[in-house]
Formats: sequence, structure tokens, C-alpha cells
Amino acid sequence: MGNVAGRCWLPRDKDLNVDPQIVTITLNPAVDIACATDRIVPTRKLRTGDEQYDPGGGGVNVARVIHDLGGAARALILVGGATGLLYEELLSAHGVPYDAIAIRGRTRVSMNVRERVTGQEFRFVAEGPVVEEAEWQAVLAHLETVKADWIVASGSLPRGVPLDFYARAAEIAVRRGQRFILDTSGEPLHRALGHGLTLAKPSRGEFEALAGATLADDADLAAAAQAMVRRGDVAMLAISLGADGAMLVTADDVLRMAAVEVAVRSAVGAGDSFLAAMALTLARGAAAGDAFAFGVAAGAAAVASGGTAHPDPALVSELAERLRAQLR
Repeated sequence: MGNVAGRCWLPRDKDLNVDPQIVTITLNPAVDIACATDRIVPTRKLRTGDEQYDPGGGGVNVARVIHDLGGAARALILVGGATGLLYEELLSAHGVPYDAIAIRGRTRVSMNVRERVTGQEFRFVAEGPVVEEAEWQAVLAHLETVKADWIVASGSLPRGVPLDFYARAAEIAVRRGQRFILDTSGEPLHRALGHGLTLAKPSRGEFEALAGATLADDADLAAAAQAMVRRGDVAMLAISLGADGAMLVTADDVLRMAAVEVAVRSAVGAGDSFLAAMALTLARGAAAGDAFAFGVAAGAAAVASGGTAHPDPALVSELAERLRAQLR
């Protein structure tokens, strides 16, 4: 266990050299099941419909969205057991190239249930397997040789993986001349700061926990974020503000965008869609503001779709043009 398995998949009809290559890291992937039932009540057997199965987990969601938006992304995943085989089948069906590192534990299964009567979502997120040292070390070893221009690590760390894992991964990427983007929270994010991150994407609450203070308003939030950027902890911060939109902070600028009004179908994967679109446009050489607009557009488009991280590319383009006009 813990070696890059022979199980890797690459579509033969797509030239992955057209765009800068992006590799995503997902240490705790999940088979995401989305479904609907009339009303959620205790004890009774609840019949569901509209079932949809997706290969989920932060980094894989990012790779899927990049792929759907026409970019080149390859997913690096830890998978195990029968659910791991199902996960690989689903990922292959989405057309996303990947490398799978085998683990002893079983890949987790999570469920998102929409209540038709109220439109509310109920999300049941499994803890996932314990990852052995040889298994997570195999990920770092793979990063030492992987061909990529950008590395995107997204998601929480599974049990057994050290809290400084993302810091170690970032150090490898920076040493090899790659850009490193991170979307996580808590101590793993804290420990990765100062290790060459190009972009981090915390929520407002996650950033306040990182800063160790409750920030009264946007001005305080921007000031604290810009101080973090200017002391070299990270080059850019994209802070999601939920229904209030998002903020992008660099050493020289603070950009603020209100949330885009769309019909809400599912919020699952909206943040990953935001990150995917922003990473793709940054990798293509776009200015930070344009990448930010594209990210906000992709997050809104994901909210308007069902399942996990399925933004409509046409809607993303339409919304992005509208948002970019606000920055001019």
C-alpha cells in the first residue's frame, strides 16, 4: 500500500499540453450521492429520487470543473476498498485524468438530500478512513516528480495525516518552480502560511480563526488580510463571504464583489467551482481581478445547478463578463 498504483487514466482524444498543466490533490475523496425526498422525518422509510453520483472531494471537484471549463487538470487521489473502485469509475466517466494511490481504508461515501417541500439541503459528510504514514508519504513522493505548472490542494486532512502536510507539499512545489494554491482551514492552513502559497481561499469565519480576532466589518477584514499578504504569508487571499459575496486581497489591492443572484439548486461544490475557475484563469496568465470575476461567476453557476460542482460553462462565461465590467 501507499504506492502510486498502475491505476491511472488519461483520455486519449485530448491534448493536455494546450493549457498550463494543473494537478489537484485530494487526500480524503468521497463518493457524493445527491438525491431528493418530499420531506425528511424521523423513523419513517424515506423514498428518494433524482439520484446523482459524483466523485467528490475538494481537489477532485476543482479538477472536474477545470476540465468542464476547457482547461487541463489531472487529479491525484487516495482511494481504497470497493468504494474506491466505484470512485475511480465515476471519475473516469467525468473524463478527468487521474493518478490513484492505494490505501488500506475504504473511500468514504457522503450524501446530500434535498427536501422538496422546503427546498432545504441536508448534508451528511462521512469522516473517512485513517491514512497510514506510507500512504501520505507516497503523495509527497509523487509530487517530487509530477509534471505540472500549478498545484491545487483542496479539502480537509484525513485522520493519520500530519497537520503540516500542506506546508510540506507547498515547499516541494515552490522548490520545483510550481505555483501552489490551497483551500483548507484551521491548523493545516495556519501551518502552510509562509511556505510560498500563491493563493489561499478561506471563508470569513475561517480567516477570522486564522487571524485570531473577530473582524467588525469589511474594512477590518481587508486590513487584516492585507497585513497577512504583505508580511509574505501568502501572495493572494480570496475570502468567501457567503451570501455577501467575496473579497480578493493582494499586497496592492482589495477587490469586493457582491453575490450574484441566481436560482439556488445546490450549494455543494460552489466554493470548489470558484477556486477551479480562478486557478484556471490565473494559470492562463489573467490578471487577478479577471480571475476573481471568473471565480465568482463559476461559484454562482454551481449554485444554480444540481449535484456536486456542476457549473454550466455558458452561464459562467455570461456571468464573468458581467462581473468583469464592474471592475473596469
